[in-house]
Amino acid sequence: MNTWWCEGAIFDLDGVITGTARTHFTAWKETFEDFLGNRLDAGDEASRPFTHDEDYVPYVDGKPRYDGVRSFLESRGISLPEGSDDDGPDAETVRGVGNAKNIAFRRIVERDGVEIYDSTVKLVEELRDRGVQVGVASSSKNARFILETTGLLDLFGTVVDGVTSVELGLKGKPAPDIFLTAAERLSVHPERSLMVEDAFSGVEAGVNGNFALVIGVARGSNHEGLRERGAHVVVPDLAEYSIVEIESYFRKLSGTD
Repeated sequence: MNTWWCEGAIFDLDGVITGTARTHFTAWKETFEDFLGNRLDAGDEASRPFTHDEDYVPYVDGKPRYDGVRSFLESRGISLPEGSDDDGPDAETVRGVGNAKNIAFRRIVERDGVEIYDSTVKLVEELRDRGVQVGVASSSKNARFILETTGLLDLFGTVVDGVTSVELGLKGKPAPDIFLTAAERLSVHPERSLMVEDAFSGVEAGVNGNFALVIGVARGSNHEGLRERGAHVVVPDLAEYSIVEIESYFRKLSGTD
C-alpha cells in the first residue's frame, strides 16, 4: 500500500533504464552520414559529420523517429518529401531515412546486446515496494522490443511507446502526451507523480505535464541543459538520488514533513 504522497513514477527508456541512447546515437550517425555522403558533394557544409552534442542532443534525442529526421535535416537546410511508412531505406524521403535508422538500430542491438542500468532497476523495485505505480513512456517504437529483450517488461504497469503514439495520435516530446497517457493508464495524477528523463525534450515534456518531480539523468555533458529546461533534480545516475530523498521531496510537497 502506498503510504506516502507519491502516486506514480514514469520512466523514459533509452538512457534512463537501458544504455540504448548510445545505440540510437550510433544508428542515427550511421544513417545520416550515409545519407549526406551519398547525396551531397564532398566538402559541402551540410554534409559535415553528425555529432552527439551539436546534432543528436538538440535535434533528435527523445523525439519520435520521423520528427528527428525532419528536425535534423532542417538544421542542415535540407527538405525531403514525407514518403510513406513502407519506404525502403534507400528512399530519399523522411520515412525512408527513418526506416533506414530503424534497420541500423535493430542490427546494432542484435550484434552488441543491451546494457541495463542496475541503479534504475533498483529504484523501480523500491518504488513498487512502496506501492507506487510505475510505467514507461518512450518515443521509440522499439521500446517494447527492448524491454522484452532485457526481460524488464514485467516491472512496469504500462508501456506507452511510439506505436501507442501512432495509434492514439499523441504528440511527440516536448508535448507531454506520452507521459500523461502513461499516468492515466496507471490511474495516477501527474501532480502527485515523478518522471525521469535524459533528453532535453523529455524534461520539457515533464514540466509541460505538471509532474511534481522531474528528474534529469545527465550521463554526458547535458547537466546544465537539463536544469535550464526545468528539471528539479539532475544526477549523473539514479544511484545518486535515493528513495529516501524522493520520499522526503514528496513529504515536503504534501506538507507532512
